[in-house]
Amino acid sequence: MSDVKSEYRMIVAEALNKFINEKNAGCDPVNADTVAVQTPPNPEMGDLGIPMFVYAKTLRAAPVQIASEIVRIINETYSKEELSRTGEFLAVGPYVNLKLNKADAGSAILERIAQQKDSYGSLDEDGKKPLEGRRVMIEFSSPNTNKPLHLGHLRNDALGESVSRILKKAGADIYKVDLINNRGVHICKSMLAYKLFHEVNGDTPEKLGMKGDHFVGQCYVEFDKYSKEHPEAGKQAEEMLVKWEEGDSEIRALWQKMNDWTLNGVKETYARTGVTFDKFYLESETYLKGKDEILKGLEKGVFFKANDGSVRIDVTDVVGKGKDEDAHEKVLLRKDGTSVYITQDIGTAISRHDDWQFNQMVYVVASEQNYHFKILFHILKKLGFDWTDKLFHLSYGLVNLPSGRMKSREGTVVDADDLIDSLHEAALAEIKEKGRDAELSDADDVAEKVALAALHYYLLQVNPVKDMLFNPEESLSFNGNTGPYLQYVGARINSILAKAKESGITSDGSNAPLLTQAEEWELIKALGEFPATVAKAAENLDPSIMTAYLYDVSKLFSKFYQQCPIVSAETKELASARLYLAECTLTVMKNAMNLVLVPFLEKM
Repeated sequence: MSDVKSEYRMIVAEALNKFINEKNAGCDPVNADTVAVQTPPNPEMGDLGIPMFVYAKTLRAAPVQIASEIVRIINETYSKEELSRTGEFLAVGPYVNLKLNKADAGSAILERIAQQKDSYGSLDEDGKKPLEGRRVMIEFSSPNTNKPLHLGHLRNDALGESVSRILKKAGADIYKVDLINNRGVHICKSMLAYKLFHEVNGDTPEKLGMKGDHFVGQCYVEFDKYSKEHPEAGKQAEEMLVKWEEGDSEIRALWQKMNDWTLNGVKETYARTGVTFDKFYLESETYLKGKDEILKGLEKGVFFKANDGSVRIDVTDVVGKGKDEDAHEKVLLRKDGTSVYITQDIGTAISRHDDWQFNQMVYVVASEQNYHFKILFHILKKLGFDWTDKLFHLSYGLVNLPSGRMKSREGTVVDADDLIDSLHEAALAEIKEKGRDAELSDADDVAEKVALAALHYYLLQVNPVKDMLFNPEESLSFNGNTGPYLQYVGARINSILAKAKESGITSDGSNAPLLTQAEEWELIKALGEFPATVAKAAENLDPSIMTAYLYDVSKLFSKFYQQCPIVSAETKELASARLYLAECTLTVMKNAMNLVLVPFLEKM
């Protein structure tokens, strides 16, 4: 499809330039790269369309008239034989549409898929990687070491990992980082609870048969309950933090031990969900960074010292000036000279660019932090860093269960592991109920992959900016717009290929010109759109574009298979062509499923 689009643009641009000359419009020539190609709402109107609205003012003519004249010029310029390679040009209202030559265009699309295999989707219509040369650092997950990952982290992790894979597919160089929030009074609360309730017994996660992050999270809940009866508990935790910052050896040893418990547990969950990182940053090592940069900015006049002695920046350009006269000022150093949270982020951003010189930095953080990132980017720009314009906050909405919002300190949070375990159990029960466990070599492994498909697809099919409810029962459905449905279609194609080959049918790309039936053609066109879909999802940092594409391809394949049998095709040549199309469909589905963290299953 990409080569055809390029030729289509070139032919229409050439005709537009001839029309410009005919009318003596005296304007700049049209560049083929700027010509926008769309998909008509009805296939009978054509397979591709180019709107003429944008040229109406320049050419001083109605879009409908321009479309008619462009088609006239094309037909006068090229012979029928020359145009037959591309297709038939039509003036449909204000559009110059193209009905593609199905045999040639379809063969070219399928040949590209068959040749490129796993790499298909990486090259745009000009044969280039859309994001080649872009170096993208992406930060996501950022867990606290006082509790395990929860449902909110799962959405964050799915977004971060999926966006990373999509960007890489589009040709970007990716560096994934995780900022571990491993210091602060919230960490000390879990530590205090451990000393109160577990230290005397020598409790450890191993001794209690628990994952380390779950055990530390239990301590955090225990502190909350304890503090309700002992108001002094909060102050005790603050005093513990002071000792930590002073380097108290006993406190530091307990802190390190509990941090290790949590991090080891969190990394197990990462491995289970297919999430990886190139580098872990620890807040305990970064929280003091940024102070020197603020002092340098103070000397340069970027910041100012307020009457109370604190160092601030005027952020009126970002937030405006409200009734509260201090609302347009952001404190960067307290009056005692200590750092605030955003000071740390300033230092960390600069250090990261020193570590790995990105030309784009993406922060995957919930929408609750929109204000924080607006201010952070504003400050870095004021400090004069030329890469600041490439900083982007991938803001995503909250995710909850139908039962309501989660609160970790009250123990109502939905732990990531517990949620995946429940999905796993439900998937395994479904497999056994259908009597499929006997036919699968490892039903438990299949159930795990179905659970991950259900989870990730459900979390990614919603545009990131929107809040969402995660419905476990809906996510596991084998019908409709779900991860398990995609796995079912993939496994079905795999089975179709095996049965066709058992029947003595071999795929043959040379017979692809026979694939001109409507259901065949619509599927082929969709497969040809995969590279453009990758580029669009990458540019928008939006995996929901890819999930929607996958669902469309799955539906089109099902429709194709219902109407276009392989084994019982009219001729041996048509059977081989349809088998070839099924193979190419499976290649595209595997490539796309990997981008949205849906494991492929050969058998279900």
